[in-house]
Amino acid sequence: MQATRVLLELAGNVVLLLWGLHMVQSGLTRALGGDLRRILGAGLRNRWTAFLSGMGITMLLQSSTATGLMATGFTATGLVSLMPALAVMLGANVGSTLIVQILAFDVAHVAPVLLLGGFIAFRRGARTRSRDLGRVAIGLGLMLLSLHLLLATIAPAENAPMLRRMLAMLTADPVVAVVLAALLSWAAHSSVAAILLIASLAGGGVIGPEAAIAMVAGANLGSAVNPVIEGPGGDGRNPAARRLPVGNLINRLVGCLIVVPLLGPITAGLQAVSPDATRLAANFHLAFNLAMAGLFIGPLPWFARALTRMFPERVAVADPAMPLYLDRSALRIPHLAIANASREALRMADTVDGMLRGALDVLQTDDRKRVQEIRRMDDVLDRLHEAIKGYLTQINVEDLDESDASRMSDVLTFTINLEHVGDIVDCNLMETASKKIRRKLRFSTEGAGEIAGMLERLSETQRLAAAVFVSRDVRSARALIHEKEVIRDLETSATEAHFARLRAGRKESVETSALHLDILRDLRRINAHLVAAAYPVLDQSGELLPSRLKRGAARA
Repeated sequence: MQATRVLLELAGNVVLLLWGLHMVQSGLTRALGGDLRRILGAGLRNRWTAFLSGMGITMLLQSSTATGLMATGFTATGLVSLMPALAVMLGANVGSTLIVQILAFDVAHVAPVLLLGGFIAFRRGARTRSRDLGRVAIGLGLMLLSLHLLLATIAPAENAPMLRRMLAMLTADPVVAVVLAALLSWAAHSSVAAILLIASLAGGGVIGPEAAIAMVAGANLGSAVNPVIEGPGGDGRNPAARRLPVGNLINRLVGCLIVVPLLGPITAGLQAVSPDATRLAANFHLAFNLAMAGLFIGPLPWFARALTRMFPERVAVADPAMPLYLDRSALRIPHLAIANASREALRMADTVDGMLRGALDVLQTDDRKRVQEIRRMDDVLDRLHEAIKGYLTQINVEDLDESDASRMSDVLTFTINLEHVGDIVDCNLMETASKKIRRKLRFSTEGAGEIAGMLERLSETQRLAAAVFVSRDVRSARALIHEKEVIRDLETSATEAHFARLRAGRKESVETSALHLDILRDLRRINAHLVAAAYPVLDQSGELLPSRLKRGAARA
């Protein structure tokens, strides 16, 4: 009964530790996420600066997985090669050990100060960043408190012989100890939490020194398993995206294979440095990752080439509606997930561009096959839109800062407008084109030229809208807004010219009049949806509201 109570208390304290770790990571991501991403991007010039960047950012985020996801984002966009990304992971692994080194000291007396200061900053902070940093302080306080509770829970374990016998039996075999710790780290999604628990068990005398070292090696292995299973490329669509997580897993596996046969000498050497069992686990964690970094950083170019051959880039995508960039593992880092959704939104923009050019082709050639092709493109557009919307709604709203929330809203608005454009082309323009083909109608030379001119202009507007969405450039947004007036003027002049031809009694204009006017109306609606991409940019720059006020004053 006492063993059961101790296990339940251990589980509760580990959960508190994990929650504190989550608060630290989410708070720092909100407060400094953009700055950390820029620092990491600047540090990816070579393997040495990448190693130091990965180590520093992991010390702040307290998660080598989060740092690895950032590095994966850079490699996925093609901005950096695999070699510096692998160096980032080596640095991230070392950075996580420094966190454990700090937390392994008895600093529980700092917890109340962090909790109180964090609570005041979170509740009273006037600025968003102050509130986020208050969240970080609360998370650190909870982590220190949970470690104190872990030690307090483990202390009476000497009076629970059944628990001690069970753990002694599980950790007697080094291989079993490695596997057990790997499962624990995998389940917790945190090597830091697993290793702190192992250090606490060792400090309380519940497990022996050799078992503690074997379990620390296993915890390092387990933390590398999750990115392989749940990370990018796990569905097989893009095998090349698995290079970085598999490379990190190989690094940890090689380390375990080296450590297990040498447990005795390693334990004796570390005990000579520090006989304290808690420090023994923390010191081995540091030594393990430093040794693996030293072993792999030299042959990284060869290792990167081997991983590239193992996971070659997939050349073609069979289904154009299959999302390419919606990496589920990136959902834990909002700005990276939103960037992925933005890249997928640009695929929607390319599809819309193809539909507009196809519509012009259909109206000029009366090709029935092209009508069906364009309608299939709208199906692609709908599926991509649903995928992006579903992906973004999985982001934890609490992890968003103001800029991330604003950008996510912009991505959703942009994709919704693109989906509306696709519906107009499919349900309206293609329906009109089908009527024209069935009735064997022909627009007048002037009328066909007016429609072609507007469609060509809309293709240019679509490309400008995509550029504004990516660059958020104010001057480009102003130019996009101007397109609304241009298309309106083109529609007005085309309509007036059309009625002038009707008054002149031209037969071909009478037969196609309704179709002609429907097309002009639909093209104006398409333009309105495309121009909407400029509003968020001008709104954030402060230009949109004054212009609306001026229009309101003019109407008055």
